[in-house]
Amino acid sequence: MKYYLSSIFVCLALLLQGCGESVATTTKVSDYKGTGSLTQGIAQTTVTNLFPDGHRVAALGTIDSINSQATWAVPAVVNYTNDNFPIAPDLYNDYGHKYTDTQTALSALNEDNIVEVDTDGEVITAYIFADNYFEMYINGVPVGKDPIPFTEFNSNIIQFKVNKPFDIAVLAVDWEENLGTGTELNRNVKAHPGDGGFVAVFKDESNQTVAITDGDWKAQNYYTSPISDLSCLSESGSAHLSTNCTIQGTDDASQLYGVHWAIPTGWQQQGFDDSQWPAANTFTNDTVGVDNKKSYTNFTDIFDDSNNDAQFIWSANLNLDNKILLRTTVNK
Repeated sequence: MKYYLSSIFVCLALLLQGCGESVATTTKVSDYKGTGSLTQGIAQTTVTNLFPDGHRVAALGTIDSINSQATWAVPAVVNYTNDNFPIAPDLYNDYGHKYTDTQTALSALNEDNIVEVDTDGEVITAYIFADNYFEMYINGVPVGKDPIPFTEFNSNIIQFKVNKPFDIAVLAVDWEENLGTGTELNRNVKAHPGDGGFVAVFKDESNQTVAITDGDWKAQNYYTSPISDLSCLSESGSAHLSTNCTIQGTDDASQLYGVHWAIPTGWQQQGFDDSQWPAANTFTNDTVGVDNKKSYTNFTDIFDDSNNDAQFIWSANLNLDNKILLRTTVNK
């Protein structure tokens, strides 16, 4: 009895962190009323590890739907092994260059690092921190991908030549250890939801800020997991909402659900109609958890400029939404 009571008290104390018991659920597929494709449990691994040096395994997998005839790549279809998609140079990278300040990182670049979108364009410099992974397009042209898909946390600098106006399009992925469930070993449980976050600043040749991540961006979610109660999901217009869902962890990921939506063709192209997408949600540094990461704190002069303070953006749920498309247009 003492052990039983103490276990209860431990679970109550760790409720916000996730208790190491299985998530009890009586949810049924019929409880889901949305437009997504449902999956359940662990995906089949197709790539064992994209980045063996990382502290966590950055695997890829596929999983079949249980309510439609579809197979989904998890956590996302990425261009990590595509040599034609350039790797973004480092701001700070534990496996590469660990620059202590912005100017030193800039000085290490040369003309070969500049991606040409328009031959007669202006050179724009982008500073990026992504949790965990990003791929960036300018007017549909790939300009840089994250060199580390999962961990350790890093930051990057990208330069491209373009005329205004131009469209920025980003695939942002919160990676997962337990493929198909959006979870990782964390907070004393085997399957705990991770969290995402993306922040960026864009400067022109005169060092003037022309764009920052904020609530004016569009952010659409295409993969939500883990879900233990399908009735918590909802949709409002085009928004895929999981804001009423629990983020409690579990030691048994086999019962967890994922919800997937097909990414629209041409989403990265200039002029793509994102008018029906939800606005991006913004999150504080504390919420994302970057105050102890040199890949961010070495460059607060850029990311936390008091005159142009870039904000972390994501879809509505930083914890459960795992595959996000971000877009904005720079006019001046």
